[in-house]
Amino acid sequence: MSPIPPPPMGAPVAADANEAIRRFVRARRGRPWTAEDRAEYARLLEIWTRAMRRTTVGAA
Repeated sequence: MSPIPPPPMGAPVAADANEAIRRFVRARRGRPWTAEDRAEYARLLEIWTRAMRRTTVGAA
């Protein structure tokens, strides 16, 4: 499993986090997910969730 490096300028934006999730899922298409895969997906989803919250809070 290759780690997703953080963006160079701090916290990721939602679009970057979303793309990381898409790449991760595409790379595992057609295979059963391991416990490590599910843990990594949860980590990526948490990054996306935090980015979305920052976007939503910043837009208000």
